[in-house]
Amino acid sequence: MSEELGDASTLACIARARSSEATAPTLDALPWHDFQTLCEARAGEGDRPFLIFHGHEGRELWSYATLLAAVRARAELLHHQLGIERGERVALLLHNDPQVPISTFAAWRIGACVVPINLGEDDERVRFVLENAACRVALYLPEYADRVEGLRAALPGVEHWIALEPGIDPAPEPGEALPSPAPEDEALIVYTSGTTGAPKGVLLTQRNLLVDAHALAQWNEVGQDSALMCVLPTHHVNGLIVTLLMPFLAGARSVLERRFHTGGFWRRIAEENVQIVSVVPTLLAFLLEDEAGTEGLDLGGFRHLICGAGPLTVELAARFEDRFSFPILHGYGLSETTCYSCMLPVDLLENEHRAWLREHGFPSIGVPLPPNEMAIHDEQGRPAADGARGEIVVRGVNVMKGYFRRPEANAETFAHGWFRSGDEGFLERDANGRPWFFITGRMKELIIRGGVNLSPFEIDEVLNQIPGVARGLAVGFENRWYGEEVGAYVMREPGAEIDEASILAACRETLPFAKSPKVVVFGEDIPVTSTGKYQRNRLRPHFEAWRDEQFRR
Repeated sequence: MSEELGDASTLACIARARSSEATAPTLDALPWHDFQTLCEARAGEGDRPFLIFHGHEGRELWSYATLLAAVRARAELLHHQLGIERGERVALLLHNDPQVPISTFAAWRIGACVVPINLGEDDERVRFVLENAACRVALYLPEYADRVEGLRAALPGVEHWIALEPGIDPAPEPGEALPSPAPEDEALIVYTSGTTGAPKGVLLTQRNLLVDAHALAQWNEVGQDSALMCVLPTHHVNGLIVTLLMPFLAGARSVLERRFHTGGFWRRIAEENVQIVSVVPTLLAFLLEDEAGTEGLDLGGFRHLICGAGPLTVELAARFEDRFSFPILHGYGLSETTCYSCMLPVDLLENEHRAWLREHGFPSIGVPLPPNEMAIHDEQGRPAADGARGEIVVRGVNVMKGYFRRPEANAETFAHGWFRSGDEGFLERDANGRPWFFITGRMKELIIRGGVNLSPFEIDEVLNQIPGVARGLAVGFENRWYGEEVGAYVMREPGAEIDEASILAACRETLPFAKSPKVVVFGEDIPVTSTGKYQRNRLRPHFEAWRDEQFRR
């Protein structure tokens, strides 16, 4: 496997990025060291509820005992009947369903590696992932049978296609003991959802998953009496780790929704006595648009929302908290760092929380979680001064093992012994010297106008404060005079009569001419990934008509 990650120099850089004397905890400090020992620890929960699933057939309850019996039966199927060994890869063609934790936990129980498939992708991309990951087995829900038939002929390397029926697998004939996993067993390959080029497989180990989930549980004060709600897709690390693995690890409950619905969101939280839910910024915007709100519901047990995986503006955070009176624990992380790397602390006083979210031009993504340390680096990998913008970098025990079969990408990403995120940001320190981080945009989304880097997030903040703008994104588009120019893609609020001239004028009251949008394109939708991230670069074609335009003050 090591040769598939890179040469000796690259492997040395990866090793430095995956360890840090400045971070804790490691697995040595935890009561379990792999997924088998975690399952053994959770067996003591017995008939206490773990999973409450709300799907098309209504409410479905799984206790710890029932779920672990299903996990054991699925592990028996994978190992004794299908011959899956430690390190081999199992693909999951599933939507949010109890079969996700059953299949995922079963694979981890025997040290196998899960490859979750985003079924929102086209067949060519799905075929690439299954082939690139060399999956021997694919598990799927029966409703995807027709699609599987279309994929099967093109993927002779996938030896077994198994349709999963509801409930627990039939007990197999008694066989040999199941294999025991180890902390560095590969556990998850998550393929990035970039809009161009072949996706990269992020390779995570059991150590990555367990340490990060444990840190998140402690940070969010999750215990046996807690319930978390999962509304995000479980083929991504956020839904899988924050709201399935983390509550399992803590002995808590997970309320799994088939999909997100604004109309039933707050009602479900009240009915199931949920304390925490993980969302992305686009879902906050949808909830603000919903007129039903929280009236008449008992939400006394609800504590906060975890929010990340996309650009949150000061304006959106302020409107949401002012309307619903629940704090947003804004955070940041990538699949490459397992999940979250930093987050606002849960114990901030209200005025401190408001200040870090609202008073620095960008909402803070918080301070580093214990498993990792973070910094801001310049292009040469040197630390930037406080307040100066540079690349957000991370190192610690939650950093990935590498990109699967992409040595060239690993050489670039780990060039200085840190994981280079590709995100631009800065840090400020509080009175105690603790670093608070801010993200200002993707390096590849920066608008380079006349050789000057402009942050689209900064322009987004201005656009989204203009009355009549429901959502607005700054878009860099090709321009023969400055290389790139600034455009604005805007969705109007229902009934708003705002026009291009008023938007441009409002922007120029706040922004210098160079940063101000020169063109406004109105639309009815903004493309997003399956995890709710805006796909800003897919909006660039809307501005092609202004390629040769010279914009003057």
